[in-house]
Amino acid sequence: MAKLQEMFTQARRAQNGGGMGFLGKNKAEAKPRAAALVVNVSQISSGSAEAALKAGANGIIFDWNGSDTAQFEVLKQEVEAAKAAKESTATGLRITGGFDKLDQERLKQLVKLGVQYVILPFNAPARLLSLETKDLEKVVVVPMRTGETYPLYIRSLAALDGIAGVVLDFDLNEKLSTLSIEEVLDYRAVREAVRYPAFIHVSSTLSEADAQTLNALGIQAVVLSAKDTAEGTRTQIKTLGKLLEKVYQSDDDKDAPSVLTPGGLR
Repeated sequence: MAKLQEMFTQARRAQNGGGMGFLGKNKAEAKPRAAALVVNVSQISSGSAEAALKAGANGIIFDWNGSDTAQFEVLKQEVEAAKAAKESTATGLRITGGFDKLDQERLKQLVKLGVQYVILPFNAPARLLSLETKDLEKVVVVPMRTGETYPLYIRSLAALDGIAGVVLDFDLNEKLSTLSIEEVLDYRAVREAVRYPAFIHVSSTLSEADAQTLNALGIQAVVLSAKDTAEGTRTQIKTLGKLLEKVYQSDDDKDAPSVLTPGGLR
């Protein structure tokens, strides 16, 4: 199973909290969530990944400018700590620039460091999708644009090879809970068109009503930006994690859109 899909699947399953054997480590029972909770850290810093995962995050994303390799040793340590803290963690890089420095060798280097996926902006060079690198998935940021033909236009994304997921760049934080059925249909049309598993950025003030609307949009993961302090980030993760547990719906009850997975449509 691809690493991203594994993270999405694990987040929606209850995890037994018991340890194995007399000396087995006891882990807190994890309840199923409406979506995976991924924390976006703006800087690659020691200890940030492990702290976020121990607080209850399902995954971690670091920002990277695409050319600076000075922090690769720290990145490797963080990825190893993340895997030790939670086996199903998928560690990603949100690439913000330096695309002229990205080639197949650089992507292979990221794989050796333990990175499992990269997030590319909509205006990134299309050649990056055709670079075949085993064990490195590619996620594309998809903006929301107005116009009745936009869902038809964005549907063509499925014709491009090498995409494992999308980040829906929908600016909804201030109005999620107040969206009308008609407005949700506008966003859902784009959501259905892209068909891939989807991330969406959320604020730390997400309410239960907001989370219920996210259920209607068919989201597989929410992305929370880390705060300036470690304690503040831990508090946000725990609060949002409980909220996602509260609004969880089983797959039998949830009307989720068909999404492309490594095994085809789901």
